[in-house]
Amino acid sequence: MPKDIDVLIIGSGIAALMTAARLCTKKKVVIITKKHIRDSNSMLAQGGVAVAIAEDDDWKHHFDDTMKAGCYANKEEMVELLVKEGPGIIRSLIDDGLLFDQDEEGNLLLGQEGAHRMRRILHAGGDRTGAFLTEYMIKRVQEHATIIENETAIDLLVRDGVCVGAVTRTEQARIKTYVAKHTILATGGSGGLYRYTSNAETITGDGIALAYRAGCELEDLEFVQFHPTMLYVNGHAYGLVSEAVRGEGAILVTRTGERVMQGVHEMGDLAPRDVVSREIYKRMLQKEEVFLDISMIANFEKRFPTITALCRQYGISIEGGSIPVVPGAHFHMGGVKTNEYSETSIPNLYAVGEVACQGVHGANRLASNSLLEGLVYGNRLGEHLLCNKHNVSIDDVDYVSMPSIGYSLPTQEEIQHVMMEYVGIVREEVRLLQAREWFESFLLQGEVHVTSFTNEQLTTYNMVTVGWLITKSALERTSSIGAHYRQDREGMVEGVTEDEYSKS
Repeated sequence: MPKDIDVLIIGSGIAALMTAARLCTKKKVVIITKKHIRDSNSMLAQGGVAVAIAEDDDWKHHFDDTMKAGCYANKEEMVELLVKEGPGIIRSLIDDGLLFDQDEEGNLLLGQEGAHRMRRILHAGGDRTGAFLTEYMIKRVQEHATIIENETAIDLLVRDGVCVGAVTRTEQARIKTYVAKHTILATGGSGGLYRYTSNAETITGDGIALAYRAGCELEDLEFVQFHPTMLYVNGHAYGLVSEAVRGEGAILVTRTGERVMQGVHEMGDLAPRDVVSREIYKRMLQKEEVFLDISMIANFEKRFPTITALCRQYGISIEGGSIPVVPGAHFHMGGVKTNEYSETSIPNLYAVGEVACQGVHGANRLASNSLLEGLVYGNRLGEHLLCNKHNVSIDDVDYVSMPSIGYSLPTQEEIQHVMMEYVGIVREEVRLLQAREWFESFLLQGEVHVTSFTNEQLTTYNMVTVGWLITKSALERTSSIGAHYRQDREGMVEGVTEDEYSKS
């Protein structure tokens, strides 16, 4: 039982790695990931990093765009921290050798994405920004931190109301206990609960389920963002077609060439993601196919190599000038409730990145703010723990492992169907009630001994738990706001207008 660990990090995306990078040369850091260190949403991020770094830009502009996209349901102080601290962190990374894309004169190239008033999106390797950032961070931490792959976190250790570590299981079914002064959830979101998702296969809401079983406060779970454009071939979604493509002029059209977003929103094809996703979804209900017209983008293959390779892999020729698309679950704005230092309601337990909800995204995340969130709040958490002088004395921790017992669980495909059809882009009370009842038929009553599950059963049970929690939250919020759209409450819209907000 390792028990001399200063910081135990569960997850391996950009938030986990940024936190580790701040700590690993001065504290003993252990990173645990249920697959490989590169299996994360961060590795798949195409869009880039939004940051007010241009001469004619300002953190206040970025602040305003973030608040507006979030329907002013964001926590202002958290947004201000994000957009104020972002430029300094990016400049520091550049000074340390991270190369963002530049023009021939060495100036940073800034892209345009939905709901941003101006070009402020930094890219690295074209549409491989997430991969570039993640690889850069892995190199910074791998010599100093202990990285443990192929272990699944199955429970948090909470003794006398304080988190003292976590329990994991290896692929060989060996139960292991890690005792740590500080434990960090950095497990990503919950996109795997849906049939169509841009998320990595490993992202199934595990961190939220772990926190819930430990008694941790959760917040805003109903806010699930769908990305409007995933490659759609023969009834399956295969990967993200970055919003940066629309930022460079691509438009959404039907098979007959009708513009999908014309007259829908003042920003047209670059409207906030919830608006675009609902409009595509309406067309799908009418049995229409939707395409991304890329015919106007010169040198598409060079500018978007990852998307080009994805299309060709599934038989879509970019030379044809259009890409078939469908909305897919992309980002969970809700999660484990945290403060500005990523502290949760349980002492010595922290959450950072997409699994956390500090209120920075409100009801709908602004494009390319996710990598920025991981960098800023990962950096803040690292600094906070470096300055934390409170030493926790940890005795041996017993953990009882239960024998394997047969359980009746749905298939993961059944969960994905229920979430997509009943708790998806458009919601209504009767279908939410049906989904809640269905999930509750699989939830175990009383104390849950998750060691009795296989790893696959545990993933399924986590999905059931988080699906139920999202459904409950969606029922409790009876009006529409941002990514939470109640079709049965037409006209009941929460939030304030931009004018009302500016006068407050």
